[in-house]
Amino acid sequence: MTLDVSVRHRLDAFSLDIAFSTDGGITALFGRSGSGKTSLIRILAGLIRPDEGYVRLDGETILDTTSRTVTPPHRRRFGTVFQEGRLFPHLSVRQNLLYGRWFSKAPVGTGDIERIVDLLGIAPLLARPTANLSGGEKQRVAIGRALLARPRLLLMDEPLAALDDARKAEILPYLKRLRDETDIPILYVSHSVTEVTQLADRVLMIENGRLTASGTASEMLSLPGSSAAISRREAGTVIEARVAPHQPDPRIVKVAAGGLTFWLVGTERLPGQRLRLRTAARDIMLATKRPEGLSALNIIEGVITGMEPSGRDQVDVALDCAGTRLTARITSVSADMLGLAPGMPVHAVIKTVALDP
Repeated sequence: MTLDVSVRHRLDAFSLDIAFSTDGGITALFGRSGSGKTSLIRILAGLIRPDEGYVRLDGETILDTTSRTVTPPHRRRFGTVFQEGRLFPHLSVRQNLLYGRWFSKAPVGTGDIERIVDLLGIAPLLARPTANLSGGEKQRVAIGRALLARPRLLLMDEPLAALDDARKAEILPYLKRLRDETDIPILYVSHSVTEVTQLADRVLMIENGRLTASGTASEMLSLPGSSAAISRREAGTVIEARVAPHQPDPRIVKVAAGGLTFWLVGTERLPGQRLRLRTAARDIMLATKRPEGLSALNIIEGVITGMEPSGRDQVDVALDCAGTRLTARITSVSADMLGLAPGMPVHAVIKTVALDP
């Protein structure tokens, strides 16, 4: 699946001017609230007609203002999931799910329904009225309804934004299954680094209605200052890793990332399983000599490749660690005391519990 988009639109004082192309998987539209992400989703869904531009899916023209081609929203077969479930309150969960069938060109069989119910873990909810569902349950039902319409593209507009942390933790595993067990391409709107780290294959950085950068999640979420949407506390590094075949201690997990070895908390990992790790820049300490007598298990050798000021009296230190990039945030006083400079070898110290898989 290839989605090609180039649109320009003015909404009062705000202007949107974005062009991109993406292939399959989950593509995250990442940026602060008000950056234009939702407006772009509404254009793709057919809820807003842009002033200029086009939308093409696998070579089919969905929208082209030049030729005045406009496919109505109900014929685009783009499923949309909003921040709130927007379920029909007078229908049960089963009836809400089955409503999605009416938008599918091909008949939806019992097997398809059972597969989606199992995928989203909503079998126990089928007979319940929607008023008795939690926020996370409502979102899973809304996703199921969208999937039963057999969409060619799934648009998800901050589907977890209205949920608390506990409900987000409940629904994220189901979104991962959706990514891994279906072939439906997804555009996922978010300003949460945690969500994007766990779910996205590709990230489009959007600021003030413009596309400022794009790349893999590891590239985009590991660049110092890559987006104003990444808060100072969230700035850090995303690392692609794989669980090692041999685990010397059952209480922790050994993973390999390029030429590096990391130790993580948690035991329910399978050898060879792929993981995406994230560590905040503020959780990495630096030492000019290999330290001893520490509780931290991750002591990584690296070379300083760059240093950039980060806020008041702080410095972001970029490291090359056997081909893996890390970023440590330390005070400028510490940098001066250690005499840090580009090209200098150092050791990065990361607590095991600071690595989020």
